[in-house]
Amino acid sequence: MNAKTVLPAVAMTAVSMVLTLAVVVMWLGTAVPWPVALVVGLGIDGGWLATLAYERRLAAQGDHNRAVTAVGWSFGFLAAGVLIAHALTAEESAGAWLAVAWLPIAAKALWLVHAMWERTALTPVALDAIRGIQQEARDEAAVARARLRAEAATEETRLTAVTEAGARVARVQAKTAQTLSSAWSTLETARAGEETGRALTSVTARVTPGVTPRWELPVWGPSEPLAARSLESAPALTDEALDVIVDEIRTSETPALSYREMAARFRAAGHSASEVRLRAAWKRVA
Repeated sequence: MNAKTVLPAVAMTAVSMVLTLAVVVMWLGTAVPWPVALVVGLGIDGGWLATLAYERRLAAQGDHNRAVTAVGWSFGFLAAGVLIAHALTAEESAGAWLAVAWLPIAAKALWLVHAMWERTALTPVALDAIRGIQQEARDEAAVARARLRAEAATEETRLTAVTEAGARVARVQAKTAQTLSSAWSTLETARAGEETGRALTSVTARVTPGVTPRWELPVWGPSEPLAARSLESAPALTDEALDVIVDEIRTSETPALSYREMAARFRAAGHSASEVRLRAAWKRVA
């Protein structure tokens, strides 16, 4: 794995050293003997190579020295400066020499990248553990997403079923209310008719000379159930007591109250009696 970063750094270092040596020999060879120019070039490359080797040794030991690093970068900038100066003074191919003047700096940068690679490198065991942890996290996230989607689909199905059931109940209630309203209207029409009312009165109650009881509509509406405690605490009324109470309530106003009004006041007064007994008492006193 180190070859991915060390090979480019070595190649760039070799190319920059060769270029530096060649430029120093060609540039200074016209002013000084070529052996002197060769020594100068080798000195620049040697100093750079020595500091680089020492930096690599410190990196292998897990250490770092800023002074050595500064010296190494100084040799790199010196080599780059020599190439730039040669490119600026060259009469031919100045652009080409200037284009390769950055190679020493690039070589130092590649060695810096290689050092960072080494400091952050992990063993295959650690990499396998990291991959396992990442895969486990991805698996858990996928399972959580699937669970959420399933729960959302289930909730949607439940809400749809509840809504449809509620709609069916509402339709049945509307239909029942319409039927009851029609029946009530029919009863009210029959009650309001003079001949029909007399006929129904004659067959629903015994005829008393001089008295024609009024036929009442059945009670239709919400009822409030009595608490069990009140039913248990109140003793059952006898027929005679029930007749007295019903007669008192019925004749409390003039004209006499109807059965519905009497029943409402009977319940409001706190008395307790079944509908059958209350109607029987009403028939007896009326």
